[in-house]
Amino acid sequence: MTPESNNQAPEVVAVRKNGDGDIVELQLSSGQVVDYKQAQAMAKQGQIANVNVFRGRDGDEHLRSDADGNPDNNLDNLPTF
Repeated sequence: MTPESNNQAPEVVAVRKNGDGDIVELQLSSGQVVDYKQAQAMAKQGQIANVNVFRGRDGDEHLRSDADGNPDNNLDNLPTF
């Protein structure tokens, strides 16, 4: 968890991908569905637990799971909805 997140913040439980395999929407444990850009903004505010935003080599910001050594909870490995 990031320092600004709290125990009340929902977690990502499922993802929706486009035809290219890119994540376009995320479903939170609260039941809320948010698009990728909204999820990035929420993560920056600590409103989603166990994820963070980083700047990739391509210069764009990307959302990823916090590193915990468990590949099962990586965003790409979550169930789809």
